[in-house]
Amino acid sequence: MDMWWWNKQGEVVAFPKVSPEVRFTMQGKLKETAQKEKEKCTTSVTILDDDEEMEEAEMSIVKKGKRKSTSNMHPFFTKGINDPSQPTIKSAMQSKTKIHDVDLAIAMWFYDACIPMNACNSPFFQLMVDKITSIGYGYKAPNYHAMRVNLLIDAKKSVSLIIDSLRSQWVDTGCTIMSDEWRDVSQRHLINLLVYCPKGISFLKSVDASDMEINATNLCNLFAEIVEMAGEKNAVQMVTDNATNYKLVGTKLCESYPSITWSPCALHCLNLVLKDLSELNNVKSLVNLASRVTVFVYNHKWPLNWSRKTPGWKEFIRPGATRFGTVFIALQSLYDHKEDLQAMVISNEFKKMLKMGNAVECKQIVLNEIFWNSCFIIVKVMTPLLKLLRLCDSDEKPAIGYVYEGMRQARRGIKKLFKNKKELYRPYTNIIDSRWDRMLRKNIYCAAYWLNPVFQYDHANLCKKNEVFQGVIDMVEKTFKGDDMLNITLNLGRFRNAEGTFGGSSAVASRNLTRPDERWKLFDGDILVLQKLAIRILSQTTSSSGCERNWNVFERIRTKRKNRLDVHYNLRLQNRHVVEEEREGELNYDDLENMLDEQEHEPASKSQGDHVDHEVDSEFQLLSDREIDAYNTPISQDP
Repeated sequence: MDMWWWNKQGEVVAFPKVSPEVRFTMQGKLKETAQKEKEKCTTSVTILDDDEEMEEAEMSIVKKGKRKSTSNMHPFFTKGINDPSQPTIKSAMQSKTKIHDVDLAIAMWFYDACIPMNACNSPFFQLMVDKITSIGYGYKAPNYHAMRVNLLIDAKKSVSLIIDSLRSQWVDTGCTIMSDEWRDVSQRHLINLLVYCPKGISFLKSVDASDMEINATNLCNLFAEIVEMAGEKNAVQMVTDNATNYKLVGTKLCESYPSITWSPCALHCLNLVLKDLSELNNVKSLVNLASRVTVFVYNHKWPLNWSRKTPGWKEFIRPGATRFGTVFIALQSLYDHKEDLQAMVISNEFKKMLKMGNAVECKQIVLNEIFWNSCFIIVKVMTPLLKLLRLCDSDEKPAIGYVYEGMRQARRGIKKLFKNKKELYRPYTNIIDSRWDRMLRKNIYCAAYWLNPVFQYDHANLCKKNEVFQGVIDMVEKTFKGDDMLNITLNLGRFRNAEGTFGGSSAVASRNLTRPDERWKLFDGDILVLQKLAIRILSQTTSSSGCERNWNVFERIRTKRKNRLDVHYNLRLQNRHVVEEEREGELNYDDLENMLDEQEHEPASKSQGDHVDHEVDSEFQLLSDREIDAYNTPISQDP
């Protein structure tokens, strides 16, 4: 109609009777309307551009920000989608009701599918939620077939990329083949085979040996297959159980592959040491009395509540790396709460419980100073062994360079504790020596000790036994031949005397600041073959405990029809390292530093590499003559 009144050419037929005044007025209104529409469109485009600039600015801020990186995740997802981003304004301003509805929907899915609650702790859980929200409304979850077939195949490919990245490390650092056999709830005899390197553990194979005769020949064939999978030139060590058949397998395998060393699991060895110590008469009676106290406290409501309200309370029963480690941890915890327990049994409230026979017995034990003195001594004896146990149980960092010195410090500490009185310390040191000589006195441990700069240049405490240097020579002869072997042998003295780059200012300053295998990568490159030998030895683990961490995976997955065990197991191994990156590690080499002290006193600024305090023996709190005499006195339950 406006065009008709305006009489605009080409749009509509002109109205012949419109006066010039009306036509002029209509032209003005149409121009004004067109201008407003143009301005509106321009504003809309400007706002859109501003939003895009804001989004780009937010992305740049996120990229520049310092966020904890979970580098283990990126191989699974395409670039861009995996980049961390800040929540949108819309999601940040949602009401609590809507957020609760979303949380409830997730929870209902967990409940309906009977998914364990700890699945929320998976690093993939929040990542999954972020991926879904990044796509927005309308996303349809994958169906049963996609999860079971297509996506599983893609996940296997992604896991294979991670394993390939670990394989590339084996060439430089070498690797340890780990084995562990066990029986599940269905009494299947399973053998797990994994490979360790400092960058991570990878699962290679699991064998159902239920219908196989477990003899040396069959096991040797199995391990030969694994050596070929890992690469003979890459494998440095094989760690297995200490059973007789595995000893024979180790001997045969070393004959077939001369460059590989067989060692029993150090964690198993230390566990047997603790087992033998716990069977000593004085230790057995002490543990029996301590268990009566803990059983009474945990079986009665008032003592347990009273104890848990005390400042700095720690549970008496806490899980340890092994069964026998848990026993001695309980003794340590009980001794730490000595004053609290004594205050409890003499309180007025406790008098009401004295009608119970076990309450009287508990009071007598808690007020018996001989009991506490014996507790103190056993705790002091076990502390270095427990810390060495924790060190060997951790596959976060290579521990092989510290086992030899750890055992030496344990023996020295026990001797000093009893003021070198043989009749008192020999029951303990004889057990340690027996297990060490039969199981862990291996050339690779001696070589790792000698090549560790932390100990090599501590001349006051360096062990100068012939077995140590002979272990180095044997490992050189096993690893290299010809000119390389001769080159290393002739230049070992340069490392011992800190000549050339071995004695440079930066090399000296970093001796106690970095892991020994990492330090050899940074320095000591004058003799490349010696550097290669040191890195390959110091980069190995000492136990096969990594095989045991995911036994529950086999309970749910290992069937003949649906065996994607390599995907699930390797994901578990990778996820464990992701979680460890986000929290402080359970074990630091500083734990060896005061291994013979009653309490740990670590400054906040202590560096990671201050591994061992070599003055620890002089700081060790010795027993008084009165305490030693009391130790020889049988424990009575009378206060």
